[in-house]
Amino acid sequence: MKLPENIQGFIKAQNNQDSTAFANYFTEHATVSDEGSSYSGREEIEGWIEEATEKYNMQLTPIDFSQTGSKGKLTLEVSGTFPGSPLVMNYHLELDGNSISSLKITD
Repeated sequence: MKLPENIQGFIKAQNNQDSTAFANYFTEHATVSDEGSSYSGREEIEGWIEEATEKYNMQLTPIDFSQTGSKGKLTLEVSGTFPGSPLVMNYHLELDGNSISSLKITD
């Protein structure tokens, strides 16, 4: 499966547990929705992913990716130290050039 460079980098940043690099794949005013909570802006996104990574030690393995215009859907196997690991999750992305402007995580 061929992934766009920005999606590859986003996954690599997460797997390297580099919350700053992860957040830098988002636009300045991006939003993330996960587990009933929302986060706005790079600073909040960096804090969210840092906390989640420390708590769950998550690793991402891409399964599928599709993109139509600015909308993308990334299906991942997410493994870590959480009940039910690994889980298959869907990352619904809104892209703004090479940056992510919106991410909604669903199962």
